[in-house]
Amino acid sequence: MATATGLFFLRTSAFSFTSKPHHVTLFYNKIHSFRLRAANVEGSEVEGKEEVGISEKRKIFVAGATGSTGKRIVEQLLAKGFAVKAGVLDIDKAKSTLPGQNPHLQIVKADVTEGSTRLADAIGNDSDAVICATGFRRSLDFLAPWKVDNFGTVNLVEACRTLGVKRFLLISSILVNGAAMGQLLNPAYVFLNVLGLTLIAKLQAEQYIRKSGINYTIIRPGGLRNDPPQGNIVMEQEDTLYEGSISRDQVAEVAVEALLYPESHYKVVEIVARTDAPKRSFKELFGSIKQH
Repeated sequence: MATATGLFFLRTSAFSFTSKPHHVTLFYNKIHSFRLRAANVEGSEVEGKEEVGISEKRKIFVAGATGSTGKRIVEQLLAKGFAVKAGVLDIDKAKSTLPGQNPHLQIVKADVTEGSTRLADAIGNDSDAVICATGFRRSLDFLAPWKVDNFGTVNLVEACRTLGVKRFLLISSILVNGAAMGQLLNPAYVFLNVLGLTLIAKLQAEQYIRKSGINYTIIRPGGLRNDPPQGNIVMEQEDTLYEGSISRDQVAEVAVEALLYPESHYKVVEIVARTDAPKRSFKELFGSIKQH
């Protein structure tokens, strides 16, 4: 599975690009409670942060788990107390990249381009949710963005529907709907669509998810940075942000927190980080976005 695509934007016109790319359980909190649907639930309890209190351990399937963003998602899920099934292309690479000797981490071979049936076998009937952090690898194959970012994502959704997995999270990108935003001449929008119409492929995958009936959260980060977080997270409605950047650590954090807050359900969120932005709880951030 290809690694997550990174888009590096600056507030000027300069930019660069890399790509390393049901049973229902009761979730209780002293402040609030809500229900989380699960395909299967394992025992053990996990302590959360902020408003989140105690939950039974759940297993999350991460597609693109060895990517620059995917591996951070895996690490943060484990730190949060989830069990993780990491879907990867290269098992040996995954063993050297992902946290070793963790009894709650399972590594499985999974290629999103090989169809939904094989993906369903990899996801299994013990996964509560799927996080898609894949992205095509740069190559001379101009169909790669469609094979991975479009058809690959669709394959994952169909595998979830086959298995009855109710929760799906996608790591996408700001500017996927740049044409509708009046950003046709934005250098990043032009550049990325020259490389196989990448953003258009992502947008069509998003549209498929939204029509599938699955409980989704689509996360559109700005330019992805490998360095530690600088500034607080800014979360906006879809088709709002056209510049800005964010640490991959913060993107991973948003993905993990989206599993814990019902305020994130059926929403598309755009995120960047700004040093002048106030610190806000994830309940407040997700709650500020309109549901679709």
